Amino acid sequence: MKNLRASLIFLFLGIQVMHAQNAAIATTIDKVQFFQDTSVINATITTNLAQLLKKKDGAQYTANFSSTLPNGMIVDEPILLEIRGHFRKDYCYVPPIRIIFKSKKTSVMKPLGTLKLVSECKPSPLDEQYLFKEFLVYKIYNLLTDMSFRVRLLNLRLVDSAGKKKAITEHAFLLEDAKDLATRNNCVDWKDAKLNTEATDRKQMTMVALFQNMIGNTDWAVPNNHNIKLILSKNDTLSRPYAVPYDFDYSGFVNTDYAVPDEKLGIQTVTERLYRGFPRTMDELNEALNIFKSQKNNIYEVIKNFNLITSINKQQLYNYLDDFFKLINEPVMVNAVFIKEARKE
Repeated sequence: MKNLRASLIFLFLGIQVMHAQNAAIATTIDKVQFFQDTSVINATITTNLAQLLKKKDGAQYTANFSSTLPNGMIVDEPILLEIRGHFRKDYCYVPPIRIIFKSKKTSVMKPLGTLKLVSECKPSPLDEQYLFKEFLVYKIYNLLTDMSFRVRLLNLRLVDSAGKKKAITEHAFLLEDAKDLATRNNCVDWKDAKLNTEATDRKQMTMVALFQNMIGNTDWAVPNNHNIKLILSKNDTLSRPYAVPYDFDYSGFVNTDYAVPDEKLGIQTVTERLYRGFPRTMDELNEALNIFKSQKNNIYEVIKNFNLITSINKQQLYNYLDDFFKLINEPVMVNAVFIKEARKE
């Protein structure tokens, strides 16, 4: 009898512990799963829109984030919004912002830390399509390498806490935290590093340069950390840092109406491809290009299955990528573009 009673007590305590563990798990999100999930999140951010739209660089504003996540978890908690960016801050209606989720110890979203929010530049169907195309760039690069930022799409409402401005309804996406990107790749975020392009990991840099050419992007540079994040291996202290690109709204793939190439590059539009990588051997190029070729069908499927992009835009994206894949299947052209015409300095 005593043994039975002891067993029942032990079972009861075990159930209680299990419930407590499950409750603890349910009170916060899994930051890895958050970016693996492909469903769109309906979310509302409530803040003083008049203050936010003043676009004061670096300013922080109190706000509230509310959502019912796809797994049924209800979120309704305070956050901070921080103004960021340069060109888009001044040009776009809603400035680029960072969402600081860790403003409260009991926050459901706290594991996400601080995330960049990429929103539509202006409230128009055209700008909405630009946002979707940039979102797809990230999803495509995820297919090519794990050393890439993950993204999560939102149906977002920006509500004025003062009740004076009309709510803004738009799409936006969250960009994975650089520390989490680094951790996924057994690396650390290497902040404020100043390196020449060829001082980075050669193999990964080849991938980056080819990818930027595929999407027609010249708006990046390693030496001044322009739209490039560097991460460094935790275990191999002698290894070179890896370059990870981001911000693709100036690419030919997205082709925004405000994107213009640098005059020094000698191209007229951003849709005109210009290789900004340094020379590689044909073997090095083929090793990287074989990854692109192996993922070609998956890349096209990502576009095909994304129903928020219009049919016309989908066809334009297919055509734009067709030119790249045709080029990389011609050895003479690969040699001409990626070796002979590559950067020398």
